Amino acid sequence: MVSAAHAFAEAGFVATSMADVANASGITPLIVYRHFASKEELYREVLADVAAQLRTRMAGAPDPAGFGLGAGSLLAVARENPDGFRLLWRHATREPQFASEADALRTEALSQAKSALGGLMPPEFVDWAAHAVLGYLVEAVLAWLDHGDPARDEQLVGAINRSLRAGVRGWADPGVPG
Repeated sequence: MVSAAHAFAEAGFVATSMADVANASGITPLIVYRHFASKEELYREVLADVAAQLRTRMAGAPDPAGFGLGAGSLLAVARENPDGFRLLWRHATREPQFASEADALRTEALSQAKSALGGLMPPEFVDWAAHAVLGYLVEAVLAWLDHGDPARDEQLVGAINRSLRAGVRGWADPGVPG
């Protein structure tokens, strides 16, 4: 799946052929077609694989400051399959035939974040805060994949967690002027 994700991330869904995926994987197109009837089926499987990894990590021991999600969990999956992570969070959301896969995971992650944030702020801010937490986590990990140093991943997770805790503290009392 990692090789297929890489091929799709290089050229996009439309411009990537099954032969491109086979070449990236070091196999023949015939072998790819033995496992996947179409390019769309393969692409969906790449997205499903990354989403399953994220669901497993989110269901495990959550990061204390991740508010139901966890920077460490997202970054671990992104490191295992960076192109798949990018496809799920950046590309699939803009491709109408694949947006539902990204939307389903986003809905689950938002539910976890809302649950974790529920007692920390006025109820009318929980939905917004959950979207803000998820958006920040995903964009921070995507930016780190593009510009960060893997040797400093732990530092990044700590910085994200501190930032989220500070943000949530600020959001918890929206009536106090900044």
